[in-house]
Amino acid sequence: MRNSFTLLFLFFLLLFSNAANAQKVFSTDYASQADINVFVVDYASQADLCVYKVKYDSQATGNQGLWSFVKYASQADKKIYFVDYASQADLLIFFVDYQSQSEWRNNSKKQLMY
Repeated sequence: MRNSFTLLFLFFLLLFSNAANAQKVFSTDYASQADINVFVVDYASQADLCVYKVKYDSQATGNQGLWSFVKYASQADKKIYFVDYASQADLLIFFVDYQSQSEWRNNSKKQLMY
């Protein structure tokens, strides 16, 4: 009985630890409300992260550039603010058309989204 409890506990721990890395983001109105300042670049080669916007929160798993934009800040894992200039940004992103194109291009910035 104790062994099955331990296995069940480990299962839920793994299940929810993956959800903790989900990329649910909320776009704030002010930079002071944000965790990260983001700038959208014109080309993927300029980006630190290529982002694909998913339709459902459940698709936004891991730290792979799969983002789900949520309606409320309390639902978000990260709050971002879109700045006007690249020099103001902590993270440069490029929105891609296909999920398979989402990727980190600058691994030194990966910790920003954890």
